[in-house]
Amino acid sequence: MDTAALQVFQAAARSGSVSKAAQLLNYAQSNVTTKIKQLEKELGAPLFYRHNRGITLTSAGKTLLEYADKALRLLEEARKAVQDASTPTGPLSIGSMETTAAVRLPHLLADYHRMCPEVDLSFVTGPSQQLIQAVLDYSLDGAFVMGPVEHPELLQDSVFEEELVLVTDALHPRLDFPKELTDRTVLVFRSGCSYRAKLLGWLQEEGVMPVKIMEFGTLETIIGCVAAGLGVSLLPESIVRNKTKESLVRSYPIPERYGRVQTVFIRRKDAYLTQAYKVFLHEIKNRFLVPRGPGQPS
Repeated sequence: MDTAALQVFQAAARSGSVSKAAQLLNYAQSNVTTKIKQLEKELGAPLFYRHNRGITLTSAGKTLLEYADKALRLLEEARKAVQDASTPTGPLSIGSMETTAAVRLPHLLADYHRMCPEVDLSFVTGPSQQLIQAVLDYSLDGAFVMGPVEHPELLQDSVFEEELVLVTDALHPRLDFPKELTDRTVLVFRSGCSYRAKLLGWLQEEGVMPVKIMEFGTLETIIGCVAAGLGVSLLPESIVRNKTKESLVRSYPIPERYGRVQTVFIRRKDAYLTQAYKVFLHEIKNRFLVPRGPGQPS
């Protein structure tokens, strides 16, 4: 089995289609088919079921995919280790919750870019659950998520704490909650958002069922809709502090067990730390000093 064959197999397995794999790899479709057939002949087992909707992995194919993923990751790590230089270069992919990205990270990212202009830094936002899975899948090198995160394959560093507050429009009558939230629309990020889980968990504990839950994709949209009176939301106090001072929204504290949350930076234990990644981790630890709990790396 050569590297090219494993890459073709992996692309076909992930996409569920020979034609899509060919497009991803910029191969002729016939070349993809030939590579897969060669692998099946070499291994003496069919790797895919062929059907009208595309292809599906057989049990042998599922087994091979696990090893192909590991082998290709090791080859990529070997390339990084050999090519890594004292000057930070190469790709670095980082994820973050959108609220964290909006307030806590702009200066870090800007300074890092100035310090390491040769690094190809990519940055994505999303819900904590999605980001954690992306780190586990090696799609991201690391991510800022709501903690603590307990997983045997991950390391975490506490970077800062947030106070979550309930946010309404500025003209909303003062709340004697939580019972008064029964007839309000709740504005949240999509499923997988930790702040959403906190809000709904608190309301459920209080026996409050919101009239409607509306999902939004961006922080700006949620804050704008809250300010316009569409509904209420749960957001970090640091996010809405200026909006509150400008009398655009009102904020209310909630019980500490729901209102105090920890943000952690996670990465895989087995990830190879390039020079670019080492500098990024150093900057995180220099800027965000939160005492670390037992078992957490310093």
